[in-house]
Amino acid sequence: MASVTQLRAFHFVATAGGYSQAARETAISQSNLSGQVRQLEAASGLALFERGAFGVRLTADGEALYKVTSRLFTAIGEADAILKSRKVEGGRLRIASDGVVHSLPILGELRRHRPNLVFSLLVHNSEAVIEQVAQYRADVGVTAQRPKDDRFHVRPLTSMNIGLFLPKSHPWARRRDVAIRELAGLPFVLREKGSRTREVFEQNLREHDIALGPILEVSTREGVRETVAAGFGLGAVADLEFGFDTRLHFLPLRDAKVTIDEYLVCLDERRRIPMIEDFFKCAAEALGPLSPLRASLAQAV
Repeated sequence: MASVTQLRAFHFVATAGGYSQAARETAISQSNLSGQVRQLEAASGLALFERGAFGVRLTADGEALYKVTSRLFTAIGEADAILKSRKVEGGRLRIASDGVVHSLPILGELRRHRPNLVFSLLVHNSEAVIEQVAQYRADVGVTAQRPKDDRFHVRPLTSMNIGLFLPKSHPWARRRDVAIRELAGLPFVLREKGSRTREVFEQNLREHDIALGPILEVSTREGVRETVAAGFGLGAVADLEFGFDTRLHFLPLRDAKVTIDEYLVCLDERRRIPMIEDFFKCAAEALGPLSPLRASLAQAV
C-alpha cells in the first residue's frame, strides 16, 4: 500500500517536472525523492514517469495518479486552513490571471487584511487560467473567459472596451478614435488563439464584416507590445490594460460593441475556504462601490 510520504514525493516531482527542480523547491534531497518514487513504482508495478536526458515526463498511469494526488494534497491544505483561525494574518494563495491590472489591486487589499500573506501570481491567457484552476494548480483565477463547466464558482468583476495601440510615429497617433471599417487590410500583431482579447477583437470585426491584412501572431502580451512598438503592425488591447508606454498610443474603437468581461473564478467545492472567501471580498473592496462583483456578492448573502 502506498504511503503518504511516497505519494507526496511523487506529487512534488510531477508538479516540478523533474527530480532536481523538486529537490530545490522542497529542500528534500533528490536521492530521497527518487527513492520514494521507486518504492511507489515497485509496490504498484506501474511506471509513473518516463525518464529521459532532459528530465522526466508522466506516463498515462502517472497522469491518472497525479490528478488524484492533486485533489488529495489540496484537500489536506483545505483541512488545515479550516482548522486555523479566520483571523490568521498570513496564508498562502495561488492566483492565475490573464493580466496584472486587476489582480494587483485585489492582492494589495488582501495584504491589508493579511500582512504576512504569501502568494504566487501566474499570468496566462484566459483559457489557460481556467485550466490552472481546474487542475488545482491555482486557487483562484482572474479571467475574461467565463467557464462553461458547472464545477466552477464564477463572479463578475468588471467590463472593458476594446481598442487599438500603435507606435507614436503612426499617422493615427493624433486621432481620438477610429472606426472598425478603417482597419480593413491593415497588418496586425495579435496574441495566440485562446486570448480573450483577440477573440473579442475578432468578434467586433465579424460584426462589421471586416478582414484584416497580414497577422503576426506572438505568444505573450509583452511580445505583442514590443512587436507593435517596432512597427510590425497594430495591436488590439482592452482599455484598462493598456497601461503606460511612451512609445505607444491607445486609440478607442468607437463602434466596437462587444466588450471584454472579466470574472473571478474558483472551483465551487473550494469557495468556502477562508483565504478564497477573503480574496472575493477584497476584490469587491478594491474595485469600489460600483463594482459588479460587490453587487453580486450582496445578492448572494
